Amino acid sequence: MSEWWTYTLADVLLFSPQTYYRLFELYNRDIWPLQILALALGAVVAVLVFRGSTRQGRAVSAILAASWLWVAWAFHLHRYATINWAAPWFGAVFAGQAALLIWMGVMRGQLVYRATMSFRTRAGFGLLVFALVMQPLIGHFAGSAWAQVELFGIAPDPTAIATLGVLLTAERVPLTLLVIPVLWCVVSGATLWAMASPLAFIPPLAALAALVLAIVSGNNWFRGRAAPTD
Repeated sequence: MSEWWTYTLADVLLFSPQTYYRLFELYNRDIWPLQILALALGAVVAVLVFRGSTRQGRAVSAILAASWLWVAWAFHLHRYATINWAAPWFGAVFAGQAALLIWMGVMRGQLVYRATMSFRTRAGFGLLVFALVMQPLIGHFAGSAWAQVELFGIAPDPTAIATLGVLLTAERVPLTLLVIPVLWCVVSGATLWAMASPLAFIPPLAALAALVLAIVSGNNWFRGRAAPTD
């Protein structure tokens, strides 16, 4: 028997790239025209992060929570689970992120998003726009058909990256809200790497950028107090 260290990620992949992208194609077909609603909600989020009030913060948190909950139920549990035994666990984690957003952002009103001229918030808004617009376009031009594109609120990767971007625009964000999006970006990057996808670097790079920006903003931001440099 071959030694365990000779195995690569591709050796333990449970599905082929063709099966993976075909799954997205069927998923997008089944839920049409919800993609239009998802794009509209993403545009609403992009506008509201400039408002900087508790009321708008609750609205943004609610949209993000609904997106994570939808992906947990419609994608992970009902589609991805057909080709990956770990998908129900992913779904549970995504539902957990939705619960955190509802508790901290909607019920307690702790999340106030305010895109200012600081480097952190501008970079966060850039990540949000990337997830909403550029990521689907890059996926298409990298070889995916339009029917296979991944959108915010519909697919896990752009939803996680958009959430990281939005959280970077927040005045006060507990570190706990960053953990799940960052971990998902790592898992997704490893999956795409195993499939030899040219886009494998995007989720981990987005997660790394978010973590670095959070750290350089100062420990006060992690604890829920605005960093003095912002």
